[in-house]
Amino acid sequence: MRVLLVNGSPHEHGCTNRALEEVAGELGRAGIETQTVWVGRQPVGGCVGCGACAQLGKCAFGEKDGVNECLARAAEADGFVFGAPVHYAHAGSSALGFMDRLFYANGRAGRPDVFAHKPAAAVASARRAGTTSALADIEKFFGISQMPVVSSRYWNMVHGNSPEEVERDLEGLATMRQLGRNMAWLLRCIEAGRAAGVGLPQSEPAVRTNFIR
Repeated sequence: MRVLLVNGSPHEHGCTNRALEEVAGELGRAGIETQTVWVGRQPVGGCVGCGACAQLGKCAFGEKDGVNECLARAAEADGFVFGAPVHYAHAGSSALGFMDRLFYANGRAGRPDVFAHKPAAAVASARRAGTTSALADIEKFFGISQMPVVSSRYWNMVHGNSPEEVERDLEGLATMRQLGRNMAWLLRCIEAGRAAGVGLPQSEPAVRTNFIR
């Protein structure tokens, strides 16, 4: 089994990465492979609603900033952890722009849905505040994608202005380790259910309406 970790920080080896490393370490101890994708330090734009992904099966702009590569890796993953720093009390814009296009392009033009029914977790890092709103930003993607949300014993956050300061956030790191253990447990449960013949839930054809019809 494999869990894909997405580092949505412009700092490859910053606080967000330190939190993800702690999760990955616990997953590794459970015998689960991990792979990390970094969104990079260049600004990442969000979806512009061009609709090209409906024909391409991938984002029209995703070759430049790794969105399409991440989408391909997601198809081979069994679970996900998306991490982001807090900027102005919300998840960093590069992380959200990356996820906007990653999730919108998913399932287009007949491609299989690579996220549905796979467990996912959100992780936020901050100097001080804004973490819970940042977590809500990320978790909204899971809620619309039929993804079980993995939690820990506290909200999935670490605090610090540098990786060295995160090392001193003992509760935050313990929260990350418990998150890793909970993710491993849920993945094993899904594996056991599949072996016992428990199939995926049936999905109805999509219905799209708006508020005037």
